[in-house]
Amino acid sequence: MPILDMPLSQLRTFTGRNECPADIDAFWDKGIAEMEALGTDCELIPWSIQVPGAECFDLWYTGVGGARIHGHYLRPRNIQGKVPAVCLFHGYTGSIGDMFGKLAWVAAGFAVAAMDCRGQGNPSEDKGGVKGNTMHGQIIRGLFEEDPEKLLFRSIFLDAAQLARIVMAMPEVDETRVGATGGSQGGGLTLACAALTPQLNSAAPCVPFLCDYRRVWEMDLDLDAYAELRNYFRYYDPLHEHETEIFTRLGYIDNQHIAHRTKAKVMMFTGLLDNICPPSTQFAAFNKLTSPKEVKIYPDFKHEGLPGSADMILKFMLDM
Repeated sequence: MPILDMPLSQLRTFTGRNECPADIDAFWDKGIAEMEALGTDCELIPWSIQVPGAECFDLWYTGVGGARIHGHYLRPRNIQGKVPAVCLFHGYTGSIGDMFGKLAWVAAGFAVAAMDCRGQGNPSEDKGGVKGNTMHGQIIRGLFEEDPEKLLFRSIFLDAAQLARIVMAMPEVDETRVGATGGSQGGGLTLACAALTPQLNSAAPCVPFLCDYRRVWEMDLDLDAYAELRNYFRYYDPLHEHETEIFTRLGYIDNQHIAHRTKAKVMMFTGLLDNICPPSTQFAAFNKLTSPKEVKIYPDFKHEGLPGSADMILKFMLDM
């Protein structure tokens, strides 16, 4: 079996390296309360193209801090009764893409919602308001602040959980049959959505990002998606005098430290040659899940599309 990281037997018991803040649950309880106080109101703007069998909308809602968040929402036409739904999350720096790509979910009988992450390559709004790097580097956005609530990914995690609540409140949706899925950053947001939304039924993260930052750094893989970790230390702490403090602060937005909150069934997809989001970082979160879970292992694959995963995810969501 090809090995980039630990042997699979060790991956299955690895419990992570990144520091966990002592007040992690209180931190997220406060964030959830702030997010839930915003309610589930949203604006649906009909898409300009009429599609047989589907109603398609641009979706807007107000997230924490007053940011306007954009997404798509699609549902079957002429719905009889209530339908299951799935929330989709995209990769880092990207967007939800075209409406067309989501129609397969509608054809399968689902309502589907997708969220554009604030401040990335899309219309969602990043309100800013922190010191330091603001041109890029969302993982480290807010590390300069004393208050960890300024971490940008706190807001993005809450945006994902808020989307799930908005979908559950749709009159045509069966709120007990709502799932989430995505790859890379989308996989990380799937894990976060599940952890912060105990009502979520099913979560299918693919090669998830945003897990175990210290492990990435120790493997010398703070490159590509995690390059901002290296940049932070090179620019602002070259002697690593504040290393423990920084990794502890990052622990607030590390999926492994909130995984224990998850109630959803989880199916994770991992490539053992992933040199962008190393397998051990993904397992650090997976091994801390206490809900029903399974992992699909791709021994010869890196951080890339995984053959058959889309069909398995569809079956997983149909079984909700």
